[in-house]
Amino acid sequence: MNPALLPLLTFGAVVAAVAGTYSILADVYLRDRSRISERIDDEFRKRQRERARKALIYKDLNQLVLDASSDQEAAPDVRKRLQAMVEQSGLDLTLHKLLTIAVAAGLVFGVLGGLMRQSVVVAVVVAPVAAVLPLAYVQFKRKARLEKLLSQLPDTFDLMSRVVRAGQTLSQALLAVADEFAQPIAGELSYCYEQQNLGLPPEVAMRDLARRTGLLEIKIFVTAVTVQQQTGGSLAEMLDKLSMIIRQRYRTRGQIKTLTAEGRLQAVILLGLPIVMFFAFLLMLPDYESKLLEHPSLIIVTLTFELLGALWIRKIVNFDF
Repeated sequence: MNPALLPLLTFGAVVAAVAGTYSILADVYLRDRSRISERIDDEFRKRQRERARKALIYKDLNQLVLDASSDQEAAPDVRKRLQAMVEQSGLDLTLHKLLTIAVAAGLVFGVLGGLMRQSVVVAVVVAPVAAVLPLAYVQFKRKARLEKLLSQLPDTFDLMSRVVRAGQTLSQALLAVADEFAQPIAGELSYCYEQQNLGLPPEVAMRDLARRTGLLEIKIFVTAVTVQQQTGGSLAEMLDKLSMIIRQRYRTRGQIKTLTAEGRLQAVILLGLPIVMFFAFLLMLPDYESKLLEHPSLIIVTLTFELLGALWIRKIVNFDF
């Protein structure tokens, strides 16, 4: 054998051994990872199935149909608004639990503030602010979740269109989205699929999907699917057009946010500065601030104009299209 070939053969053998070892380890790792992913998906679907089975929707189906048909006729009351806010936030909370947390936060921080400053006025001022914070956090999570859900819709409808073109049903398209996409769209469509899988009529499950999310784009999708099932037509083509429309709306909404960013920042500063200064003076110079508290009419007038200014600015920088 040529001595010059010995290093090359040794190098090739080492490379082959490393490649074979890597291939075996990667195969074992990927197999375990795939098995874990399947278990996670099965557990997720099991939770969604149990959630769908325990929902009140199966106890009074006729009432749900009446509620869905009357959504456009009457505005929801405060309790329904709060329930919708909690449900759309994606948090593991109930309305009763949220209100309990808000009341407890108000009492605890109010008492602590009053004891620290030895003032009942401080306790009265701090308590409602602390009670509002849990509600504000849930509202923040709701807006973030709905924004992410809206950003996922165009790609969701594209995938559903491809699944329908492949000869699958709309229910299978919902299941494909639940398998391929991340939260929150995967959870919502998986829950809708499990509702239909447990015997709920597709139209009712779709209406419940629109009610849970509260997004106009989802309502358009549900209305389009309902009309298509009644009159016929190409479901895949309808999903493609709906994806294009929602993409254009999302792009336009982003342009509007960019153009109104300066106005919204000014609104935050102008509306938040008086409140921040009030609490700063209340903590640093309580005697000076107590003079203002002796005239509650001034505080009421100030808060009234603050509210009017907030509504005015909100009307300028926010609009539907």
